[in-house]
Amino acid sequence: MLPEFYETNLKRELGRAEYLLLKILINLLQSIKTVSLEALATALPIPILFESRRKKIQRFLSLNYINVEEIWFPIVKSWLEIYFPLTEVVYVVIDRTNWGCINLLMISVVWDKRSIPIYFELLDKLGSSNFDEQKAVLNKALPLFNNYKTVVLADREFCSIKLANWLTEKKVYFCLRLRKDAFIEIEPEVWLQLKDSGLLPGVSFFYQGVKYTKSTGFISFNLAGKWKRKRFGVAPEEGWFILTNFDTLESSIKAYKQRFDIVRPWRSRRVEMFRDFKSGGYNLEDTKVSGQRLISLILLISLAYTAATISGQKIKRMGVQKYVGRIKESGRTVRRHSSFYIGLYGHSWVNFTESSYELVTELLRLSPNKCKYYQQGQRAMRLILCAS
Repeated sequence: MLPEFYETNLKRELGRAEYLLLKILINLLQSIKTVSLEALATALPIPILFESRRKKIQRFLSLNYINVEEIWFPIVKSWLEIYFPLTEVVYVVIDRTNWGCINLLMISVVWDKRSIPIYFELLDKLGSSNFDEQKAVLNKALPLFNNYKTVVLADREFCSIKLANWLTEKKVYFCLRLRKDAFIEIEPEVWLQLKDSGLLPGVSFFYQGVKYTKSTGFISFNLAGKWKRKRFGVAPEEGWFILTNFDTLESSIKAYKQRFDIVRPWRSRRVEMFRDFKSGGYNLEDTKVSGQRLISLILLISLAYTAATISGQKIKRMGVQKYVGRIKESGRTVRRHSSFYIGLYGHSWVNFTESSYELVTELLRLSPNKCKYYQQGQRAMRLILCAS
């Protein structure tokens, strides 16, 4: 079941047949957890030949109006209005992932310890993106956040002086991680390579008004350096060098930390998101489609992914997440499962139970002394069904 604001926007943008097929496909994604075309066609519960089901999905994915801007952007705008007060800072992450011959450039927003996909494009090449490609995707996504204070976060692939200058012109805050072999001008004509800056575990520094790279014609920025101290004798393998237009070390580090899961320090949120899209959730790397069909599949995953996360949040608020997965574990001080996991597997648990209802009922009758606990579990199922 999709959130109400999803339904409202999808009904407005799609014909009735496309709307119903899209909902069926999203339900399939939540159940079989793969975007393999063969697997989707096998499970599609429409009484036609297998080959006809496969072609039906292919035709749907090839529709030119099943795209990010027409289908996803209206939902993103509603999502922002509901979950992001205008006083809240929006942290926008630009990142790239690849598998096989697929190279995907993505813009996402940090939310509930995950990155939520906002806009994505396939690159027609392998390897790193360039400034023009980065500017193109940001130009699509940033207007969605015009009413918010926006901070762009990026890893070392995206730390170009051109991008920093462009974001400054757009009046957007940014934290771009630098490579340690980069040079900064700390005094007139005095250049320092970052790997020689003396950054060690437990050390931090902040330079204001430094020039990055020895090229001419670029304005000055600030540089934050931080290497997390050792904890239990272990420290991260390397520190952060962050090019930014924030005014203090504290604000720079606080912003850049948003790229990382705060309950698993120094681990990237985008790693979690891509893992959810791939082996940890929908097995995106198993698909054999490309081009427009692949973009449409990623759009379907985005719909399913955020819907599962919202469902998981509701399940947690109801206090029945312990029926879906372990919430505590010996020796573990942080939560085990994300809202996405709780929503995704809560949906599966309820659906699988429904399909075996008669067998489950008979099984429960064999243990009347546990009736109280079964009734509590059945109540949890009803609540999860309402949230899914």
